[in-house]
This record gives sequence, structure tokens and C-alpha cells, in this order.
Amino acid sequence: MRRKPQSPYSRYYTDSPTRSKSTPLSLDKINYTLVAICAGIFILGIGVGIALSSGQTTSSPNVASREVIDRSAPNPEICVQFGASAIVSDLRVFITLNPFNVYVTQPVMRPGCVLKKNNWSILEQRRLVTEEQVRQCKNRMNTFGFTGSLDANPKIDCIYQNDAAGNLFLNPEGSVNPKPTEDF
Repeated sequence: MRRKPQSPYSRYYTDSPTRSKSTPLSLDKINYTLVAICAGIFILGIGVGIALSSGQTTSSPNVASREVIDRSAPNPEICVQFGASAIVSDLRVFITLNPFNVYVTQPVMRPGCVLKKNNWSILEQRRLVTEEQVRQCKNRMNTFGFTGSLDANPKIDCIYQNDAAGNLFLNPEGSVNPKPTEDF
């Protein structure tokens, strides 16, 4: 007499193992279905993320973009058309010689505007600068910058463009693109 096999794959068993009437999904179908579901969730997540981030209004005190700076500039339409909006940092530096020390006040940040050299006539027409101030500023190859509205009482200064330090964001080490230049 033959022994009854322990498992359906026993070497003593000659018949093929029996299958149940309900067959589960094949492994290939599960893999493709799972990949499609994961890809759909991933794409949906990206879409929701883009929708949420692009719909935000910036009411926080953080300056995150050039548009925020342009809108905050004094006389934004004049500033954007005839110059560039700027962030102005007012601070004072105290230097003692004996002993040698340098002290700096807390900076005050405010919106400002830098005019291009060929647009100084805006300031002259409004009688905000004199011909003498224009001549002195032009002789030093500088330009004018201001804070405050031009219609009220702006603070206008002859400012010097300092390219000595450079902008390390424009031409990072190892990049091949030349840094863009703008003449003010």
C-alpha cells in the first residue's frame, strides 16, 4: 500500500495538485495595478501642491520675490520704468581708534528705488535735486537712489554702484555662464 503524501508536491504523489475554483489575480496584474495607482497618487499630489502654492497671497513680512519688492518700492510705476526697485539698509558705523573697534547700529530695512543715469531728469523736473547735485553726482560716475514717495518728502542720495564684491548668486563657482550686467 502506498503512503498518503504529506504535501501536494510530494515525490510519492503522482497526480497534479488540485486548484481551487477561485483563482486570485495574477502577480503581473497586481504589479501593474499597484504601479498605476502609485503613479496616479504621485501625480495628484504634485498637482495639489502646485495649486496650493500658486494660490497663496503674500501678506507675511517675508520678501520672497522681485514682484514683492517692486510693489513695495516708492512710486513703483516710476521705479520699475526708469530704474530698479531696491531694499535699502540704513545703518551707522562707529569706529574707535584707541583701542581700535568697530560698532554697527541695528540696520533699518525699507523699500527704495535706484534710477538709471539717463532718467535723472525726473528728479530735476520735480525740483527734488539741484543742477549742482546732478553735476557732482555725474562727475563721480554715480547715480541717484531714493526712499519715500517723490510726491511727499523723499530722501534722495547720490549712490555709488559697488561691483567689487560681486553677486555670488549670479555666477556660482563652476558655472560657465557669464554674469549679466546692468548699467545704472
